[in-house]
Amino acid sequence: YILDEIMLKQIAEPRKEISKYAPSIINTTIKVDKIRDVIGPGGKMINKIIDETGVKIDIEDDGRVFIYSTDSKEDKKALEMIKEIVKEIEVGGVYEGTVTKLMNFGAFVDVGCGKEGLLHISKISKERVKNVSDYLKEGDKVPVKVIEIDDQGRINLTMKDLVESKEEEVTETSAETEDASEEE
Repeated sequence: YILDEIMLKQIAEPRKEISKYAPSIINTTIKVDKIRDVIGPGGKMINKIIDETGVKIDIEDDGRVFIYSTDSKEDKKALEMIKEIVKEIEVGGVYEGTVTKLMNFGAFVDVGCGKEGLLHISKISKERVKNVSDYLKEGDKVPVKVIEIDDQGRINLTMKDLVESKEEEVTETSAETEDASEEE
């Protein structure tokens, strides 16, 4: 009687969304060899994620990760931070990197996942680069493409190839626009 007559009138169907104050659990699976990267030396990385988001994180030995939270935005943020740590850097991949150090022969760029690559001075621009500091400064966010990962795990990057393809796209687009204008 209580369920059919009283409760059914109050709540006819389940809510479409869970309350933002309801606790949630997000689970994902990562490669077992990436567990140490998520935890970090002395728990540094996992504690950083917990401090920034306020979530609780459990990682099982088989790679299952459980994120517990009472704030749906923060648990998604923690999940993205973990995904960023475990993503694989691939040859041919394009990444948004941060310039960490300038040298006279190029710049070191953090491409995420705690990985840094070398952007050689010859790979910064199509034109001749005399000083790296004329084109880049520490903290700059730059698009880079991975052109090689050598047998020692060193990552070589380029910006030059990305600039060429963007300029070609602009040229093609403006050529198409000119053709369309001529047809009218």
